[in-house]
Amino acid sequence: MIDRIAGFGRFWLDALERFGRSQLFLARMLGALPSLVPRFGLLVRQLHANGVMTLSIILVSGLFVGMVLALQAYNLLQGFGAEAALGQAVALTLVRELGPVITGLLFAGRAGSAMTAEIGLMKATEQLSGLEMMAVDPFRRVYAPRLFAGFLALPMLAAMFSAVGVMGGYLVGVEVLGVDAGAYWSNMQGSVAFVDDVLKGLLKALVFGLVVSWIAIFEGADCVPTSEGVSAATTRTVVYSSLSVLGLDFLLTAVMF
Repeated sequence: MIDRIAGFGRFWLDALERFGRSQLFLARMLGALPSLVPRFGLLVRQLHANGVMTLSIILVSGLFVGMVLALQAYNLLQGFGAEAALGQAVALTLVRELGPVITGLLFAGRAGSAMTAEIGLMKATEQLSGLEMMAVDPFRRVYAPRLFAGFLALPMLAAMFSAVGVMGGYLVGVEVLGVDAGAYWSNMQGSVAFVDDVLKGLLKALVFGLVVSWIAIFEGADCVPTSEGVSAATTRTVVYSSLSVLGLDFLLTAVMF
């Protein structure tokens, strides 16, 4: 019994110690961000790797999510004779919630895991140590560009997800179910506010991009430099990032809406 209590306490102490190290790691990355000004090419490459290469899965997912959302919302609104409000329901749901959240989850699964695996392999093959031996700071050369690229890419991906989702809702609602096209767009335009809905949704995506990138980079830099260690770090990135996105979504929604 005493051994179990000791093991439980040791687990939480180790978890708190690792969380503290991650905070210091984030502070060092934020401090290295100004060094990206003369190294703009590094940021562009990471935006391509983590943003552009994630775009296809974002667009396809957004299209089908919008189509399914239109089907479900139409069945619900039809019972109240409010089919004309389909555009409003689809747009608000995507812009406020599903766009940022699903984009964050997809970004964690695709770009986050890739960042962890890449940095973990750099550590396992001693490339990071080689950079330090050549007086090259990994925080400026490796970590900071990935953090800022994730911070910028996720809001843009979330906006594209929501836009494609609205078009998917239009295809199903107007072309398949017969909702009036004018009512679909006019109700959407009259109910979706730029500041209260669109900007707040993008603010969520900014927070998700920062947190997911931070977790992914830290897990890669802190992993055990073996194949098993890199694999475990990649798994932790997806799990921790997904849970963080869902938890932060609740907190941000409670504060903003």
